[in-house]
Amino acid sequence: MDLSPSSELGFHCVAFMLLTRHRTAFPASGKKRETDYSDGDPLDVHKRLSSSAGEDRAVLLGFAMMGFSVLMFFLLGTTILKPFMLSAQREESTCTAIHTDIMDHWLDCTFTCGVHCRGQGKYPCLQVLVNLTHSGQKALLHYNEEAVQINPKCFYTPKCHQDRNDLLNSALDIKEFFDHKNGTPFSCFYSPDSQSEDVILIKKYDQMAIFHCLFWPSLTLLGGALIVGMVRLTQHLSLLCEKYSTVVRDEVGGKLPYIEQHQFKLWSMRRSKGRAEKSL
Repeated sequence: MDLSPSSELGFHCVAFMLLTRHRTAFPASGKKRETDYSDGDPLDVHKRLSSSAGEDRAVLLGFAMMGFSVLMFFLLGTTILKPFMLSAQREESTCTAIHTDIMDHWLDCTFTCGVHCRGQGKYPCLQVLVNLTHSGQKALLHYNEEAVQINPKCFYTPKCHQDRNDLLNSALDIKEFFDHKNGTPFSCFYSPDSQSEDVILIKKYDQMAIFHCLFWPSLTLLGGALIVGMVRLTQHLSLLCEKYSTVVRDEVGGKLPYIEQHQFKLWSMRRSKGRAEKSL
């Protein structure tokens, strides 16, 4: 089989193109593999997760929500949960008012009259003596748990201000209310384990208030943790996709020069066979 000059020229052109392409393909592939497979790690585990500005703000929001929920747990725990635990130890009973009296000695209090102004005042101390129906024990009645902690000698502690007549009228109205209930039983709460002779009229915090104190901080904490977890999961999946794409590109880049070499070898074999037949 004879080859024309044009065929010889085409052969040299194709060979030059294949050799040039093969020579330029291998250094790039080798450089890439040197970068990807450095330190014996084919997937470049030392590569850090890249994050956008939106992801950073989302993570910051999640951590802020979790910090705020912890702060809410602390504040609500000290202001509501602790008094509720003390109040939960009280049992319900019935009381009857025996005697109500306003003490002659008024108690001192402090009030604010402006930004940098504080004044001193006095308020009347109303005492309500009741009888516990189930035990016949006499005790002082207080409005709620907070009134017991502020002043265990008085039924309640009014808001302090300068108008003494207003404070006295409020105390007289409450005294008149219990005077009308003289002998009429009403519900009250006492502490069976305490030796103190005090009962309360109402509980300041019920189970529904405790539910809200625990539910909303827990929901905020869960939402913040969910936001941070979703952002981290998205970054992890993005890194896995990038690593997979790098591996696929390396495999495809390695197969193309091999196919071109195989085609060139087949073409050379056919050319050598043609020359052999010509010589024969």
